[in-house]
Amino acid sequence: MKNYDIYKATDVISGYKCRPGVYSMNGASAGSHGVNFTVHSSNATACSVVLFKRGETEPFVEIPIPDSYRIGDTWSIIVFDIDIYEVEYCFRLSGEYAPEKGMLFNSETNILDPYARAVTGQSVWGKRSGAQDCYHGRICTNLFDWGNFEKININFSDLIIYELHVRGFTKSLTSGVKNPGTFNGVVEKIPYLKKLGVNAIELMPIFEFDELYEEREYNGKKLLNYWGYNTTCFFAPNTSYTSGIEYNHEGDELKNLIKTCNENGILVFLDVVFNHTSEGNEDGSIFSFKGLDNNVYYMLTPEGKYVNFSGCGNTMNCNHPVVQQFIIDCLRYWVIEYRVDGFRFDLASILGRSEDGTPLENPPLLKMIAFDPILSGVKLIAEAWDAGGLYQVGSFPSWNRWAEWNGRFRDDLRCFLKGDNGMAWAAVQRITGSSDLYPYERWHNASVNFLTCHDGFTMYDLYSYNVKHNLENGWNNTDGDNSNTSWNCGVEGETDNKSVNDLRIRMVKNAFATLLCSRGAAMFYAGDEFCNTQFGNNNAYCQDNEISWLDWTRLKKYKEVHDFVSDLIAFRKKHACVRHATNPSSIGFPDISVHNTWAWNNEFNDHDHVIGVMFAGTDKKGREDTVFIGINAYWEKCPVQMPDLPSGYSWNIDFYTDVPHKKATDYNKMVDRQLNKITLAPRSVVVASLKINK
Repeated sequence: MKNYDIYKATDVISGYKCRPGVYSMNGASAGSHGVNFTVHSSNATACSVVLFKRGETEPFVEIPIPDSYRIGDTWSIIVFDIDIYEVEYCFRLSGEYAPEKGMLFNSETNILDPYARAVTGQSVWGKRSGAQDCYHGRICTNLFDWGNFEKININFSDLIIYELHVRGFTKSLTSGVKNPGTFNGVVEKIPYLKKLGVNAIELMPIFEFDELYEEREYNGKKLLNYWGYNTTCFFAPNTSYTSGIEYNHEGDELKNLIKTCNENGILVFLDVVFNHTSEGNEDGSIFSFKGLDNNVYYMLTPEGKYVNFSGCGNTMNCNHPVVQQFIIDCLRYWVIEYRVDGFRFDLASILGRSEDGTPLENPPLLKMIAFDPILSGVKLIAEAWDAGGLYQVGSFPSWNRWAEWNGRFRDDLRCFLKGDNGMAWAAVQRITGSSDLYPYERWHNASVNFLTCHDGFTMYDLYSYNVKHNLENGWNNTDGDNSNTSWNCGVEGETDNKSVNDLRIRMVKNAFATLLCSRGAAMFYAGDEFCNTQFGNNNAYCQDNEISWLDWTRLKKYKEVHDFVSDLIAFRKKHACVRHATNPSSIGFPDISVHNTWAWNNEFNDHDHVIGVMFAGTDKKGREDTVFIGINAYWEKCPVQMPDLPSGYSWNIDFYTDVPHKKATDYNKMVDRQLNKITLAPRSVVVASLKINK
């Protein structure tokens, strides 16, 4: 707590001793005998602090902040003798109400502090405490003991990112955890994650959001804002993800998750949504930014209407200086107070739009984030597009700091692996680091390669469904992307046909082998490693049920796939040449070489479906490190030739997707091989590494 004992009260307002506050401390900060409240607004004419008893919807006192307590656009006040454990707060601001000018002030509207460290009424998932859209802040203390915490560092190209939804990851009873659907539930699964081999988890939104926002019922099921891409407060963790009540020390359970992950060699990234808020459009609620400075925080038309580059009703005015500072403050807070290792920015192209919505060549916000001294050690990952049609994969402003979700990797390799014509060269480009998108000097930190994520089909569904099956979302199957580039292997949905099911498993293994043998960071969606399904739903944003929750019984059913993925991850970690350029090969091979069915022939036509890629170099001890991946995406057998090796070396077949995978399987005995020429089974992948002959 701050020591406000050195300050003496100068006034009594509404029965409370008060004095001007500390203007540089945004939000509510507890001291030993008082609370500092600071808020700023460019257009408000007056401001009050409103206090509530815990759980009450009507305030017990309103404390007007004198105009003499205002410096510039900032009001700050210390209120003494507040019991922070029994009090909740918000602000009320006065000013002009003129929607056509973007002014929405109302002195009777309770405004949630954008800098609130905790939001009340949200602690129990699916239950509302108090009136709708009546959010209060809670005054927090920071007593979490980080001990001798020491942040780990993992090079970007070495990352294997596991995207997960905190609730859905363990909510099913099949997860077997004591605290399902919570941060502690994820902690209980850390041994699983560590054994699997991933070294980073990317948490879908954990900032406070209202899961009851736009709740509705369809076919007897309650549909919620399950994913959480509608932020209520950017400085507050989602308290419904905790296994216990954390009054006034909200965030401890999340901090423990981050601390425990780091102790086990796993980084924690947050999926952050600065492109819009949950206040919606003209028909939406007024509970925070709208009532604080509507025409500052949001992009508006000249008529005062909301611009909608986010597809969610409004768009944050990210390159207004006030909003820039807010976002920087927020990111710094999560790095300093929560020791977060990185951020994935949802619809990040919006962060590069000017105040009138046009794309900027050198967006000041993105540059500020890239060069901020507090943020210098964290990973920055952009979803380099938005809902307004701006697509910047390969061209997102980077300053050699920003990486991108490589949507081209997903799209091109999905097409190639299912057998589309004319995709061989594009597949080669993606596997070898997307040099057509990123200059060579950025290969090591530019591309997050992925085939699946929360948005779209799971890996299993990618090869079980040709079309989306989103009827359960209640929009007559009109929501969700229609361009899935998926293939059902001959039957739509679940089937007892063994040949179809075997093919699906092979296709999943092909996808993982390709992903994990590609240059750049790798990412996949939680449960893909054991063929989790969403039953063909490619937009399960509202499904807080078995559609979205991981079914852990599939871990046993698809143990082969799980072990295949785990062993591939270990293989990737063992062979640095796959992840990034190393010291030159001792036998004269180039860093990267491309092959068709014949070694060293890198010409492809529209009907080619077979590619070979070789990565070569030496490890830190000077030993030769060479890996070859051969992919046959054709529906018939096809040959692939691995390069000849000098005397004393030979190719070892480490993985072959046409046969069942078991630990310590000797694939050399299972491939159709004549010297360095392999006849690949239809739709199969082989991975080989160089070995020294004894």
